[in-house]
Amino acid sequence: MKFFIDTANLDQIAEAQALGVLDGVTTNPSLMAKEGITGKNNILKHYVDICNIVDGDVSAEVVATEFDQMIKEGEELAELHDQIVVKIPMIKDGVKALKYFSDKGIRTNCTLVFSCGQALLAAKAGANYVSPFIGRLDDISTDGLNLISEIRTIYDNYGYETEILAASIRHTMHIIDCAKIGADVMTGPLSAIEGLLKHPLTDIGLAKFLEDYKKGN
Repeated sequence: MKFFIDTANLDQIAEAQALGVLDGVTTNPSLMAKEGITGKNNILKHYVDICNIVDGDVSAEVVATEFDQMIKEGEELAELHDQIVVKIPMIKDGVKALKYFSDKGIRTNCTLVFSCGQALLAAKAGANYVSPFIGRLDDISTDGLNLISEIRTIYDNYGYETEILAASIRHTMHIIDCAKIGADVMTGPLSAIEGLLKHPLTDIGLAKFLEDYKKGN
């Protein structure tokens, strides 16, 4: 399972990279704005800065909703760095754009996916990643994890190579559950990734080891 961090914060990205388990980054206009990154040139530069920190894929989102503008934005993003994956929204023109980019050899991530039908269309159009937002489904009392499981079944049935990128991860158990049902990738906050480190018995055991060591010295 690949671990992506969902942020535009360079310090958090660097910290996750230093941990040794980071495979990539996902970002969006909201995350950029949260870090005070505004204006086209600043945003494009920030994507390059992110690519220079991590070794893996960096999803960069188009803001256009019409086909021609999506293509223009997506091609500009793809030219920034070899690690860039163009993030495309799951709308009609978005599916057309996925197919266009697939034919051009430009990698894509289909975002804002909330149903199996949407995931199936994205795979058929050639998306490299599909991003079901499980946390947002949980917010409206819908089982986001079940959606991941159903997409996994469909993709396995037909041999689609599109990777399932579990997005809108909110906490550590989301990561564990997604791993159990076969998500290819998770993307979430640094806190959720670091949460995997924690167990009270580890803390108790370490404290005991250190206590015994001090007694013998």
